[in-house]
Amino acid sequence: MVVPSAAGTEPRKVTINDVAASAGVSRQTVSRALNDKGEIDSETKQRVLDAARALGYRPSRFARGLVRQDTMTIGLVIPDLLNPFFTEVAAAALEAARTRGWQVVVYDTGDRAEEELGTLQVISSQVDAVIGYFSCPEGELEKFTRGMPVVLIGREQRTRFSAIRIDGEEGVHAAVAHLVATGHTRIGMLDHHTRAEPSIRHEWFTTAAREHGIDAGMVVGADQTADGGGAALRTLLGEHPDITAVFTFNDIIAIGALREARRLGRSVPRELAVIGFDGLQLGALVEPPLSSVALDTRQLGVLAIEQVARLLSGGEALAADDLVVRAALRLSGSA
Repeated sequence: MVVPSAAGTEPRKVTINDVAASAGVSRQTVSRALNDKGEIDSETKQRVLDAARALGYRPSRFARGLVRQDTMTIGLVIPDLLNPFFTEVAAAALEAARTRGWQVVVYDTGDRAEEELGTLQVISSQVDAVIGYFSCPEGELEKFTRGMPVVLIGREQRTRFSAIRIDGEEGVHAAVAHLVATGHTRIGMLDHHTRAEPSIRHEWFTTAAREHGIDAGMVVGADQTADGGGAALRTLLGEHPDITAVFTFNDIIAIGALREARRLGRSVPRELAVIGFDGLQLGALVEPPLSSVALDTRQLGVLAIEQVARLLSGGEALAADDLVVRAALRLSGSA
């Protein structure tokens, strides 16, 4: 069968995307249904078969060969493998995928938008689904992943895709409340400065500080590295030498701030309290051990793989409220 085209043009052949659109599923789900693969429920499979029969779809021999692979391949896109946070998330996703017999290909974009687009071009024809971190416009993401399950991690703004969201608002409020309760009234923040706008964590900090009548304007941007944290702390203390506590965008920045405080001769936490965000295992290895608004990095990876499994099978996807990982204050030696 062919699908009618615009007037004056030749009708085109029915494609797998036509079947997917008719059945309301992904291209990968159509492939699995037509090739009698597992991980798809019977109702969805029948809907796909009915749509294919109604449209007269016939997959090519080449396409049938491609979809009869024994394993599924997931593309995991992260900004920076050198950042332990992303390494922990990737390790969890790899473990969760391995239990399903899936393969995961990891791509490091170097936190550069042009690398994201280049990666999407490469993987769009090589994987069955994509999970990870993206800062590119959603239109670009959709263009390269059309018909493919996509699960974003750490996306805070509204999105048309499935997204694992981090909610650290209560944890940040608890961190500021703890600092105020222990006598700190001059509290600064080291935010990231790799994006055009202040982070959501900066918004949480600002709201919490104002609730306690604390000046929320003492903020300096930092590269998301230990060296970046050290440099940012030098700038912050140069502008506001009376600061006695600092909250940071992440633990890596906080670890750099700890090192710089020591170099400047400031005792932590007696003269400068430091609280990070992430709860990395690395934080327990520094001296003093890092206090942090901690989240379960493993849960981020596990939830992403679980949602992909549901999208691939055509089953019921996890709701937005079930895709939230909440962070809580974990006190240690630095605050």
